[in-house]
Amino acid sequence: MSGTLYLCATPIGNLEDITFRVVRTLREVDLIAAEDTRNSIKLLNHFEIQTPMTSYHEYNKFEKGRKLVERLLGGENIALVTDAGTPGISDPGEELVKMCYDAGISVTSLPGPAACITALTISGRETRRFAFEAFLPSDKKERLQVLEELERETRTMILYEAPHRLVKTLKLLAEHLGEMRPATVCRELTKRHETAFLTTLGEAAAYYETNEPKGECVLVVAGKTREEVAEEKRSRWEGMGIEEHIQMYLDQGMDRKEAMKQAAKDRGVPKREIYNALVQR
Repeated sequence: MSGTLYLCATPIGNLEDITFRVVRTLREVDLIAAEDTRNSIKLLNHFEIQTPMTSYHEYNKFEKGRKLVERLLGGENIALVTDAGTPGISDPGEELVKMCYDAGISVTSLPGPAACITALTISGRETRRFAFEAFLPSDKKERLQVLEELERETRTMILYEAPHRLVKTLKLLAEHLGEMRPATVCRELTKRHETAFLTTLGEAAAYYETNEPKGECVLVVAGKTREEVAEEKRSRWEGMGIEEHIQMYLDQGMDRKEAMKQAAKDRGVPKREIYNALVQR
């Protein structure tokens, strides 16, 4: 029988956040695959865990992933850990999970710390609906596409950023989402100097230009409100006549009744109002 891949969440700052189950699993598995063994050895030493480690990271995830799958198929149990937080979230663990499922290997996740959820819960922003974006792409074209998508997002948005890039990212977000868009900048999560700075994108960019940020940052940005979306829709159709609006849908293959119904929905008015406007012409 093949072994099991255990996704083990590790502390994002405070070592006391590790679970008893993760500590036990790290001791019992045959091998620990770590994003950075130099970082993970500190955690293992603290909890007196002597399980062998091997590196598994972004630059060897396919080659090393195949080797790990072979060992799992041979019956070994392997724990996957990242530098901090839950494996598989915006890191190479995602690929290893896919490879394991393709090979028929069992995968289980041991719940624990995740910076995105920790930041969301202390952000003071809406938590019922949220979108996790992780780091903005480094490629300029792809980054612009993502920013344009975020412009239309109505859910709370969560992004990661390194301190030396924070101001640049805040300015980009302010440019696309608006300087007055509410945002919370979370830093040093679970550590002694943990902060949640409730502000706006514009104010945050200005503040950190003169106050050098320290520690990894999580940005929690309010989504566009339904009122803003409704206003944008109204503005979109204001410059288009009702007959032209309906003709647009007729050209797409709708019948006239359905086109009138859709035009009324677009404009946020009763269908009777569209009908009356056409009759009066």
